[in-house]
Amino acid sequence: MKILIIGGGGREHALAWRLSKSPQVRGIIASPGNPGIAQVATCVAAPADVSGYADIAQARGVDLTIVGPEAPLVAGIVDQFNRRRLKIIGPTQAAARLEGSKIFAKQFFERAGIPTARSVQASSLNEAIEALKQFALPVVIKADGLAAGKGVVIAQDRDEAKQAIAHLGPNVVIEEFLEGEEVSFMGLSNGNVLFPLAPTQDHKRIFDGDQGPNTGGMGAYSDPRILTPAQNGDIMERIMLPAIGHMRQEGTPFTGFLYAGLMMTEDGPKVLEFNVRLGDPETQALMHSFRGDFAEMLTLAANGTGGISGRAWGGCSVCVVLAAQGYPHAPMSGDAITGIAEAEAMGATVFQAGTKQKCGQLFTSGGRVLGVTAGGETLPYAIEQAYAAVEKVQFRGMHYRKDIGQKGLRRW
Repeated sequence: MKILIIGGGGREHALAWRLSKSPQVRGIIASPGNPGIAQVATCVAAPADVSGYADIAQARGVDLTIVGPEAPLVAGIVDQFNRRRLKIIGPTQAAARLEGSKIFAKQFFERAGIPTARSVQASSLNEAIEALKQFALPVVIKADGLAAGKGVVIAQDRDEAKQAIAHLGPNVVIEEFLEGEEVSFMGLSNGNVLFPLAPTQDHKRIFDGDQGPNTGGMGAYSDPRILTPAQNGDIMERIMLPAIGHMRQEGTPFTGFLYAGLMMTEDGPKVLEFNVRLGDPETQALMHSFRGDFAEMLTLAANGTGGISGRAWGGCSVCVVLAAQGYPHAPMSGDAITGIAEAEAMGATVFQAGTKQKCGQLFTSGGRVLGVTAGGETLPYAIEQAYAAVEKVQFRGMHYRKDIGQKGLRRW
């Protein structure tokens, strides 16, 4: 089969890398791709709109398309493909509102009885400021629309909350701050059933110890011990399956990857957000530890058939994101990157995100530049291997968190 991957970041590099190892895959096309993806796929320029991706798929005889980022999904790419009877993994535009609108998502949680933080939705600055009075501090402010993982502010005082509302508004969600440990829980759905992927934990803040502003993600790890079997069952029963079932009941069946950002509270798991695609950088960790045939799993989901089952993960994996100077506010670009081959010689896989190639040399071209990923049978070993490989890579102003996976060590 021939596969088209839409996107050009670390998540898409990880997908291309894993799919290239499937005996079923005879060719991979990526749009727009990146220099790392180009090592295992043919990269083509991104079209002007989502209908152009269907043109690419049709012209190149693509059997299945997988969408990495959220923006094309929210823009209705799946609807475009469905109209042309082209197979694609992802939700329709109507179902993608689960990520495209925080207000829609919170209202859906209420209708479906899915546990989440108490919240108020506001559509004006004055309404939002008035709603602040209903919450203790700290309080969470969320932009309604897409914000590339940066549309959330945890305000420690009233002034900070008002500034966040002014910056993120006018349509915002104000919600209570939940205590607990965050978990990323993803599953692949064919509209009727959902196959859970291995649990992961993202690290969104820029600095060690979860300090500083939110980012798109500074690293992640995958470890079966993140959740107990009972917690896994609870999440499926109270959150994931009700979401799939209720979307189907409302006439907008959900197909593709459903991502639940969870807080494991004393009262059980509660949803912080839903995304309608795989997480980034969680996908780097997931694909590194995947042991099954990922292409086969995607095909079963795209065909709307059952049978998506079986243990597909082995051991633990850790992804450390190397960021450019100035990230997340004003990242620098154009700096030469060295040491990737040396890092991979140690057994790590370096997934490229914000890179460009010129005259055979690799340079930085985005905020999150690389995802250095390594695995092993235990989490301590995976962490050690990942950071040993990180030391081999260099570019001017490179910075990264030193504590990826540390929260998981207490489970070992």
